[in-house]
Amino acid sequence: MGQSQAENAGKWPVVITRVFNAPREKVWKAFTEPTHAMSWWGPKGFTAPVWKADLRIGGMVHSAMQSPDGKLIWGKGTYRELVRPKRLVMTDSFADEKGNAVHASHYGMDADFPLELLITITFEEHDGKTTMTLTHGGEGHISDFNREGLRDGWNESFEKLDEYLKKM
Repeated sequence: MGQSQAENAGKWPVVITRVFNAPREKVWKAFTEPTHAMSWWGPKGFTAPVWKADLRIGGMVHSAMQSPDGKLIWGKGTYRELVRPKRLVMTDSFADEKGNAVHASHYGMDADFPLELLITITFEEHDGKTTMTLTHGGEGHISDFNREGLRDGWNESFEKLDEYLKKM
């Protein structure tokens, strides 16, 4: 017997699968090369004016999204696994401009948002298209509002990525 919706409320992970009409190597580059990531990262209306990445196990990614009203929201992560071009695993935290982890409340978000999450992305190529599966999760509870906001933000970013891949 499965769990009820109430029992599943606020539980991890968020899982999103998308198919991009592009070869896997191209999608991998869009995720891992700063000049490409800056071109699509962030929800609708957001830009990514800063993206620094040290693409190696233990290397850090430090980026900023800019909201439509000009507010910068910094993030950081540490690469835990890199299997080019098949799998990418990294931590994910809100950060300040110096790369120090900060709580989501620093940016006016709910206090229940975990300090650190884990992102796992797999890329599978079939007939020149790439199936990407993102798993984004963490420990502890998250409100349904924050969980759905996370899902919506990723999906809006992936819509931008889909358009970007056509031009790349």
